[in-house]
Amino acid sequence: MFGSDIGIDLGTATVLIYVKGKGIVLREPSVVAVDLENGRILAVGYEAKSMVGRTPGSIVSVRPLRDGVIADYSMTEAMLHHFMKSVTHGFSRFFRNRVMICVPSGATDVERRAVLEAAIEVGAKEAYLIEEPMAAAIGADLNVEEPRGKMVVDIGGGTSDIAVISLGGIVVSKSLRIGGDKFDEAIMRYLRKQYSLAIGEQTAENLKIMIGTCVPPEEEMTMILKGRDLVQGLPRQIEVSSSCVSMAIGEMVQTLVDGVRNVLELTPPELSADIIDRGIVLTGGGSLLRGLPELISEQTGINCFVAEEPMESVARGTGKALAEIDKLNRLGRSGILATSRKGRKWKS
Repeated sequence: MFGSDIGIDLGTATVLIYVKGKGIVLREPSVVAVDLENGRILAVGYEAKSMVGRTPGSIVSVRPLRDGVIADYSMTEAMLHHFMKSVTHGFSRFFRNRVMICVPSGATDVERRAVLEAAIEVGAKEAYLIEEPMAAAIGADLNVEEPRGKMVVDIGGGTSDIAVISLGGIVVSKSLRIGGDKFDEAIMRYLRKQYSLAIGEQTAENLKIMIGTCVPPEEEMTMILKGRDLVQGLPRQIEVSSSCVSMAIGEMVQTLVDGVRNVLELTPPELSADIIDRGIVLTGGGSLLRGLPELISEQTGINCFVAEEPMESVARGTGKALAEIDKLNRLGRSGILATSRKGRKWKS
């Protein structure tokens, strides 16, 4: 494992780690459980996620990443250290490893620097950044080097990145602070307003996965939900249909589709012709929402399809991009940033 190229999809909801020659070796929720009384980290990943909403007052499960970028630097560093230690079989440092991490296309310089510094702090020899839509395109096996337009929509937990790529660079892009987490929040708000029922984040996520849809379904699906009645303050259960979920997330989904339309409006005509021929590729966990490709196709008039294994596209893309870093840099438009332990200098 020492000396391997490592790609990290540092997502708001999930962290995936790709190792050259091994593929995806880790997939864990981006959650850390910490004891507020002494600051000690109690659990990371799946174990910490299972504690969300079920811990005593002194223990909280936090998400150190929000909207695709670092919200809590120390917790992100601790989480990365834990994951890298498990990937490198107990070695706390991985000095001979090159690491590439993805960031949203709309991330600021400060946010990008924080991600690079976090990778260096946990021991990477060299750390690189790549924008999520570029990594997603590479991971979806699109030929990003040719002078033909490809459109990628990566829908993650905290952000949705929409981009048109050609000749190894991003021509037009838009980053929306909308993703799976916002869908969950919309479902929770809808149930509070319509049914006076309070549910937790995990219940909302399960509802979205099991019966969620963004278009009126041909066959109605239902699911029993258990939560707390906001009027009586007692536990209560109700039956919720897929139409309810569609209404709850409808506004968020339409904002996403409008973002796709906006990027298409800004795309040069020659690249627009390529996109008509090749279609729009969806990646990320949000792309699995029922009816989303059909809705985008209906409102844009362009064929839309989900990439193979969409949740792994970005992680695979970071690993593949790192293996071809010199070629991408020669193209001069990849937007890759880098730093190393020696001198802590930025280079692009």
